[in-house]
Amino acid sequence: MELNGLPLHPLVVHAVVVLGPLAALTGLAYAFVPRWRWLLRWPLVALSVVTAVAAVVATQSGESLLEARPELEQLVEEHEERGELLRNVALGYAIVSLVAAWALGGVSALASGKGARETRFGVPVLVVLAIGAVALLVTLFLAGESGARAVWG
Repeated sequence: MELNGLPLHPLVVHAVVVLGPLAALTGLAYAFVPRWRWLLRWPLVALSVVTAVAAVVATQSGESLLEARPELEQLVEEHEERGELLRNVALGYAIVSLVAAWALGGVSALASGKGARETRFGVPVLVVLAIGAVALLVTLFLAGESGARAVWG
């Protein structure tokens, strides 16, 4: 996969590196600051879904880059494994974020108050969202660090 003759992988990775931590931090704020939930609901959903899509594209473009440059296989083996783990965590986090947007209510600034409900799943979803956010941050660091070591030594 290329874009204007450049490998797509290093370009897409930057989307994951920027949006992933934003999605995770938004999820933590959504979980632990109920009065901000009305404001963070849709940014959380958008950031987590875009991060997951970017992680899938980064994984596919990385595999394509490796097919084009098979001599890199030993150098990027650890990064490849961690990238696949990151993809899976990002997809899981997107699902958890969608559930959290539905299940966790909060004070709404909207006059109608829509979306301000609490469900009986609130506390378990809050815990899973927080764990997912931390897992996303950790796997982002691990995949990024192994990729940087592969490139820069």
